[in-house]
Amino acid sequence: MFLYYILAIVIIALDQLTKWLIVKNMELGESMTIVENFLYITSHRNQGAAWGILQGQMWFFYIITTVVIVGIIYYMAKHTKGNILLGISLGLMLGGAIGNFIDRIFRKEVVDFVDTYIFGYDFPIFNVADSALVVGVILLMIQMFREERQAKEKINGEKGTHHS
Repeated sequence: MFLYYILAIVIIALDQLTKWLIVKNMELGESMTIVENFLYITSHRNQGAAWGILQGQMWFFYIITTVVIVGIIYYMAKHTKGNILLGISLGLMLGGAIGNFIDRIFRKEVVDFVDTYIFGYDFPIFNVADSALVVGVILLMIQMFREERQAKEKINGEKGTHHS
C-alpha cells in the first residue's frame, strides 16, 4: 500500500514541476509546437473542470475534491492489499486529484498545457494531473470488469456447471 502513496507523490511532484515550468517560462496563451498538427505546449488556465465546465465554482471543487481525496485514501487503506491494479489506479487518481487541488487552492485556477489535435479534433488542453486521473479511472474500470467476471465465474462454478 505504501508504494501507491509513493506513486501519488511522484504524480503530484511531476504535475507541480511541469506547471511551475509553464508559469515561469511562458506567457498565458503562448504556444510551442512539438509535433505539427498534433502536439503543442500551450500555456492555459482553467477555473472549471474538464472541458471548462463549472467555470469559477471553486467552492464546489474544494468540497468535491476533499471528499474524493478522503474516499480514495479510505479505499486504498481498506481494499488494495494484494490488488496491484486497484492500488495503482487509486494512486494515480489520488495524485491527480491532489495535483489539481493544489492549483485551485494556491492559484485559484488550474494550469493546463498539453494541447493536442487528434484526428483533426482540438482536444481540450490538459496537464499531468488530468492524465493521471484519466489513466487511473481507466485502470479502475478494468479492475471492476475483472472483478465482475471473476464473480460470475465463481457463481457459474458453484451452480454445478460441471457435467459428469
